[in-house]
Amino acid sequence: MEPGQLHQILKPKMMEIQKYLIRLGATCADAEDVVQDTVYKAILYLDSIEASKFSAWMYKVAINRYYDLCRRNKRFQLFDESIEVPDLELPEDKLLQQERREDIERILSVLQPLHRQLLIMKYELDMSYLEISDALGIKVEIVKATLYRARKQFQKMYRGDVK
Repeated sequence: MEPGQLHQILKPKMMEIQKYLIRLGATCADAEDVVQDTVYKAILYLDSIEASKFSAWMYKVAINRYYDLCRRNKRFQLFDESIEVPDLELPEDKLLQQERREDIERILSVLQPLHRQLLIMKYELDMSYLEISDALGIKVEIVKATLYRARKQFQKMYRGDVK
């Protein structure tokens, strides 16, 4: 396979992983660096990665690389404020939408990292339980049970039951 063909195949996955890392709290520059490192490793180990598990392998490498970066820098940044909120017709609606988004971001930022990861993978990236399981290297049953707990915790915090 030629480099140009490989780039065309990887480009959508690279963008998806970069967006996911930003949602986890990476800066745009850090997310881009992590994705580049991931692609480099993918090219190095291309022959040894099963085609059916390639996407999960890339996610796993990117997540591990990002957490290594966080440990080195001793920081977890909050979510990137450059994520756009769609324009709504009425200013009141736009303000209400922004307040909801801030509430959601605030709650996500205080959840356990695994809970935050699962909620983002399931509801923003629309990944299946199996895809999440492969990406994180945990059993599907654990994904389901932990995602259930994450949803319940998020709901309680969103309703104001827990601070």
